[in-house]
Amino acid sequence: MSIESSQPPMAWRYCGNQIKLWRTQAGVSREELAQEANYGYESLKSMEQGRRRPSLRLLQIADEMCGAKGLLLAARDYLQPERVPSHVREFLDIEAEAIAVTSYEPLLIPGLLQTEPYMWAIWKGHWPPVDDESLQERVTHRLKRQEKLTHEPSVAFTYVIYEAALRAGAGGQAVMKDQLGHLLNRTQLRNLSLHVLPIDCCATDHLNGALTLMETPNHQHYAYVEAQSTFVMHSDAEMVSHLTKTLNMLSRQALSTQESAELIRKVMAEL
Repeated sequence: MSIESSQPPMAWRYCGNQIKLWRTQAGVSREELAQEANYGYESLKSMEQGRRRPSLRLLQIADEMCGAKGLLLAARDYLQPERVPSHVREFLDIEAEAIAVTSYEPLLIPGLLQTEPYMWAIWKGHWPPVDDESLQERVTHRLKRQEKLTHEPSVAFTYVIYEAALRAGAGGQAVMKDQLGHLLNRTQLRNLSLHVLPIDCCATDHLNGALTLMETPNHQHYAYVEAQSTFVMHSDAEMVSHLTKTLNMLSRQALSTQESAELIRKVMAEL
């Protein structure tokens, strides 16, 4: 099983299709609707095809022009930003039941180890921009996920973090210093092991993106891979085995837990 997030949200596609159906039934051309709603032809086409989120203004104009009597406008509640992006929903479901989580992060602090200011810093720089209400929901949800670290002590967490993530400077010096201090505190958990991969590591796989391996109570194994605008969950045994070997190779080149803690303290002192 490999699942990619290349498709726009289903709600966008369904709503756009309904606008097109109502418009066609009412004998309203795309040009006429675009002109009345003050959109370009291609912009309207993108919304009807679900590649762009249909706007509230378009719903209002289309509802009136097509005589939908509020049926099109009713879609507005289903077009609000999702609390959790669709491409991570399956990952979160598996993570919630996992008995073992092993993660490699090349550029960011792993989500379950992030402080709230660090979360805000990285998400505020997200493109396309996300409104503050949606960001707050994401932050709240991630903080809730972090309870798994302390509420389920039998779950084993192993983190390998590329040194570049410690020096990325997200949010500025104060945010990063607090974040690094938080990492040191988390290393005190008995069910958590943290290793730093030195920045002078000569491997090439350390630049290929984030990787998380998870094992469920019935001993199913999954691998979740993140790269630029690509998010894939693997359950195929051969692929999971390959990615497990990749992460094992990175782990062997990483510092010990004690050496990693010393390096984190060193980076903190430089801030």
